[in-house]
Amino acid sequence: MEAKPPLYPVAGAAGPQGDEDGLGVPDGPEAPLDELVGAYPNYNEEEEERRYYRRKRLIVLKNVLAASAGGTLTYGVYLGLLQMQLILHYDETYREVKYGNMGLPDIDSKMLMGINVTPIAALLYTPVLIRCCPHVRFFGTKWMMFLAVGIYALFVSTNYWERYYTLVPSAVALGMAIVPLWASMGNYITRMAQKYYEYSHYKEQEEQGPQKRPPRGSHAPYLLVFQAIFYSFFHLSFACAQLPMIYFLNYYLYDLNHTLCNVQSCGTNSHGILNGFNKTVLRTLPRSKNLIVVETVLMAVAFMAMLLVLGLCGAAYQPTEEIDLRSVGWGNIFQLPFKHVRDFRLRHLVPFFIYSGFEVLFACTGLTLGYGVCSMGLERLAYLLIAYGLGASAASFLGLLGLWLPRSVPLVAGALLHLLLTLGLFFWAPVPRVQKHSWILYVAAVLWGVGSALNKTGLSTLLGIMYEDKERQDFIFTIYHWWQAVAIFVVYLGSSLPMKAKLAVLLVTLVVAVASYLWMEQKLSRGVLPRQPRIPRPQHKVRGYRYLEEDNSDESDNEGERGGDCGQAACAEEQELQGRLPLGPEPAGLCRRPCPYEQALEGDGPEEQ
Repeated sequence: MEAKPPLYPVAGAAGPQGDEDGLGVPDGPEAPLDELVGAYPNYNEEEEERRYYRRKRLIVLKNVLAASAGGTLTYGVYLGLLQMQLILHYDETYREVKYGNMGLPDIDSKMLMGINVTPIAALLYTPVLIRCCPHVRFFGTKWMMFLAVGIYALFVSTNYWERYYTLVPSAVALGMAIVPLWASMGNYITRMAQKYYEYSHYKEQEEQGPQKRPPRGSHAPYLLVFQAIFYSFFHLSFACAQLPMIYFLNYYLYDLNHTLCNVQSCGTNSHGILNGFNKTVLRTLPRSKNLIVVETVLMAVAFMAMLLVLGLCGAAYQPTEEIDLRSVGWGNIFQLPFKHVRDFRLRHLVPFFIYSGFEVLFACTGLTLGYGVCSMGLERLAYLLIAYGLGASAASFLGLLGLWLPRSVPLVAGALLHLLLTLGLFFWAPVPRVQKHSWILYVAAVLWGVGSALNKTGLSTLLGIMYEDKERQDFIFTIYHWWQAVAIFVVYLGSSLPMKAKLAVLLVTLVVAVASYLWMEQKLSRGVLPRQPRIPRPQHKVRGYRYLEEDNSDESDNEGERGGDCGQAACAEEQELQGRLPLGPEPAGLCRRPCPYEQALEGDGPEEQ
């Protein structure tokens, strides 16, 4: 009886058809290895590469949305809590019943001083905090954002127990975190735009080579879109901050006939902040239990912002890039913000930086309090700020006009809109306790928000385009937000000035800012080259296997371009010199990296000799 062949051929043995299959490929132990462990037959390398970079682009979009939402929640909680806290502490009855003779007004004044004065020193420590030192690999752009959001949450938590030793230290810590937070936010959004360009044009970069930088301004369209998204979210924080006021505090407030009974003048005729405002604004005192519930909700939102930044925001730089940024040395990191003042572009933009701080504080204090609350009552404060926030949020997308128009158009348009509004407010004094012209105030708040949005998106986009080198971005955004902090400090000092003086300072600063900016653009159009400080070459002192590779993974693009020919010449000279030396152990020269044993004995090779 004839035996039937097996259903499957036995591995390692020749089948019944011989030593080759139908395609002529050897079978059994002589089969080629590629047939066993080779690539999947339907594998499409180009399609997989396209999917890979599409996932990378989606991750970048997720990072932008998470950072924008985190910043919105953080600033919304801060503004909402501070506004509710100041209104409650202003009421005489609330202070006497709740705190007795503890001196709550003095605590509030010191708290505001800590928030407004401390950022003046931020230029000294912000770049050091963002970059940190080569031996501490914790801080960076993302971790600085997380730390600053955590300090905002700490400020919220101290309101559970309102005492001098809780409120004032937390306010000082908050003041220290203001500039680092917004500098790292601006740097983060700019880096995301650059990474999105890299992931969208990966084929061009492969053709040009890894050491070739993208063309100047190539990431500008993506930067415009990302800054519009970020500031659209950010300006919503002014509206979100009014939710505690609308759903909680407004039920306890007196109407305007009581709070404005002693107010004689508003608008351009007013002096200070709400001169003559009634000392009692609460009709009934809120229960402590209800206050704890509101503060718990705000604390939960602040904690959610921390989780957003920590869990959903990816790193702004690769690990080797962060080592490069940190390895220039503490002294250089400290000096570089001051050395960038040599650049005429920054000097011309300083008036705009100052005006950017002036106009936000004027919207929150001068326009809403000196014009709005003074004529319509404290119960309308929340709705005025909501109008401002929603107008600014919607108008942030007007910054996309820079995709088709010259970059100066949105920035100058916002300045001209503020100029017209400032001139109108200079000659208008609304009558106290008269609401028939309230629609004018809402329109003015919306239009002021439009100008603020064009100002913020225009400045941040302009800085991201002019200073696209990753080695400079944290310094530039630190300078920008530091000047804003200085402007806020000046407004804090001049809060008791007449409204006409405030409007005059605002008007002069705006005119100087626009003229200085247009002068800068005229210089650039004539081809005047800015003087930028040289970023020192990273001095790596880290011992590890990352630095044993032949290619220096931490070398920046400029160094690779400058050092390519020089390095080859040095290697050729060393090889020629070694050819003349007698036989013996090979010296550890420039062209040979020391082995791990030599590193353990003598350090990190030639760089430390």
